Amino acid sequence: MPSDLPELDALLRIIELGRPYLDTEVACTTQVGRHQLEVLTIALGNPSPNVPAIGFFGGVHGLERIGAEVVMTHLASLVQRLRWDSLLHHQLESVRMVFMPLVNPGGLWQGTRANPNGIDLMRNAPVNATEPVPFLIGGQRLSAALPWYRGAANTPMEAESHALCNVVQKELLPRPFSIAVDCHSGFGTQDRIWFPFAHTRKPIHHLPEVHALHRIFDQAHAHHRYIFEPQSVQYLTHGDLWDHLYLQSRQTQPDHVFLPLTLEMGSWMWVKKNPRQLFSRHGIFNPLIEHRQQRVLRRHMALLDFMGRASCSHDRWLPDPDARALHHRQALARWYPDQPRPRFTHE
Repeated sequence: MPSDLPELDALLRIIELGRPYLDTEVACTTQVGRHQLEVLTIALGNPSPNVPAIGFFGGVHGLERIGAEVVMTHLASLVQRLRWDSLLHHQLESVRMVFMPLVNPGGLWQGTRANPNGIDLMRNAPVNATEPVPFLIGGQRLSAALPWYRGAANTPMEAESHALCNVVQKELLPRPFSIAVDCHSGFGTQDRIWFPFAHTRKPIHHLPEVHALHRIFDQAHAHHRYIFEPQSVQYLTHGDLWDHLYLQSRQTQPDHVFLPLTLEMGSWMWVKKNPRQLFSRHGIFNPLIEHRQQRVLRRHMALLDFMGRASCSHDRWLPDPDARALHHRQALARWYPDQPRPRFTHE
């Protein structure tokens, strides 16, 4: 039965095509007027907790439809390849892939950044910035009528935020190695790959691993135009879900490597090419002309495919203790030039 949300209907068609290979669950539901919309999780590959995993997430912000479409396009490609690609079947014996393309279907249905309760899911985690954040954009508790609303203090996370955290806690954190890629749009004229932290300018513990991942991506895609950087280089925020989950992984599984990444597609370049998009709130965050949308979808498939391969082959590129020290020094020089250079010790 049609859901009145085209993206959800398209996702259901993909699931039907891949039904023999996919494990599908309803992570939660959200209500928009008389419409009840499901937040679906789709997984494929080896379910063993001993193999690495990668999670692809989209649609956290309802206005950023292109993020959901990028994740769904990658899932659809995998489903079609499962019919004939023996190398993909071999890869899936060694990795678990998890997809949550429509984290905020209520926001997509309403055309709003926030969920139907007016809460920005990426400001909704119980993490407070340790340094000043920009007004409003850094997360605010003044009113749901204003953007970037975190929700009332000392209240549970929204159902969608809680569902995303549950999926990560179940499918990613228990594994020795995992990557999450969360697809967004709307910042600047270049595509960026952000890693934590968003609540502090301090480097994360796994900075050497991020640097090693960045290096092999540069080697495999010499002419890419992505900017790798910590989100804190741009601005700090309260309530970042990925900061919350990374801190949780450090507390509960300190021996595991969990690398949460955010693909922030530079939507200002679409506005630059078509200034009329400024007069549409969807146009500020999405390519409205069909050939540009197709170009965006094609461009990011290589990135998502690379991240799956990197997860599967992590033992070939993760730095050993000696190389880790070098990666740490190089990462500090690249991303934290103003930070003091403490003597590096590894746990």
